[in-house]
Amino acid sequence: MLNEFAALRVRAGLSLEEAAGRTGYSVRQLQRWEAGVGKPREAAVQVLASMAGTGPAAVGTGFNFIDLFAGIGGIRKGFDAIGGHCVFTSEWNKFAQETYTANFRDNHPPHGDITQIPTDAIPDHDVLLAGFPCQPFSIAGVSKKNSLGRQHGFLDETQGTLFFDVARIIKAKRPAAFLLENVKNLTSHDKGRTFAVILKTLTEELGYTIWHKVIDAQHFVPQHRERIVIVGFRENVPFSWDDLKLPPKGSVRLGSILHPGDGSERAEPPYTLGPDGRVNGKYTLTDKLWQYLQGYADKHKAAGNGFGFGLVTPDDVARTLSARYYKDGSEILVSQGKHSNPRRLTPRECARLMGYGDDFRIPVSDTQAYKQFGNSVAVPVFEAVAKVMQPHIQALVEPAGQRRAA
Repeated sequence: MLNEFAALRVRAGLSLEEAAGRTGYSVRQLQRWEAGVGKPREAAVQVLASMAGTGPAAVGTGFNFIDLFAGIGGIRKGFDAIGGHCVFTSEWNKFAQETYTANFRDNHPPHGDITQIPTDAIPDHDVLLAGFPCQPFSIAGVSKKNSLGRQHGFLDETQGTLFFDVARIIKAKRPAAFLLENVKNLTSHDKGRTFAVILKTLTEELGYTIWHKVIDAQHFVPQHRERIVIVGFRENVPFSWDDLKLPPKGSVRLGSILHPGDGSERAEPPYTLGPDGRVNGKYTLTDKLWQYLQGYADKHKAAGNGFGFGLVTPDDVARTLSARYYKDGSEILVSQGKHSNPRRLTPRECARLMGYGDDFRIPVSDTQAYKQFGNSVAVPVFEAVAKVMQPHIQALVEPAGQRRAA
């Protein structure tokens, strides 16, 4: 009996050689997966599923969404997967725009700074997505603002922050739903006052019902990465976080995202080289940098601090990948044995660590790639949240679509 991966290849009508050409993996690696040896790469599964007509492209609820503070499209991928259609994108960084454009073939280019885009230039949409940066909120008492004749709604309390732009668009466009993402510490920023303003704005000022949850990407990828997810609906829906089924933490280890270097994966210059696809030596730390990081760690350990590098093996789960990874790679250094200096992750490994498939294009320099993946969301988290939101989006959007059709 064929296993699931082999059955998918057969349904796609591909020989092993053809499947190898389509997925970028060797025939030998595909044979191993079909024999049940190891877990198939998600990118290979997605390619075959798409060709077999069972992938994300076959799923659809017929809704439009906009992607704000889009980065390289990590949140968007979850909503593409449930059949959404992106009608507007905003991302100010030109290098992130380059990566986004290389991976999403839209009929609209990414727009720049959202603070400079008037609301009436943004198309109507059913769902708003925004991984907005956290900026300080300046909050004064309502009574003081009243005495000064100033507004005390969100127009005043969030003015000057990037959340204000999310709020003004929701206010004007009234989408059926939204999803916002931020760092875990948003809830404690400014002793909780920042988050209190956000909640008040979304519920009291804008009239949405919201749910929020801190989710650790370690449920899906070999990385400890906690982020807060805020989900909102314009109308009452039976949304529940209980429907979000999370795999056990630590069930995925770093070995699943590291280059094997044994010929089972095609070389991807400049990250891997040669017939075995071994990691390029440029990612190994120089003696000078390795000595510095060890000395830095020893210094802080002696002072009773916990600062230092994070040395990992294929059996570990990594620390949080940050946008500063390009500087020295210290938070995630891959051990190459006692007698060899460790190495950084390659940009492709960083992509995998964030849940991007191997079909995700990386058109920028290593420095920019490290920044982009360090700033990104973990894609599988938002794929899972999108699936939980899907029936409720569909319930709100389908009647409108039927009315338009009528």
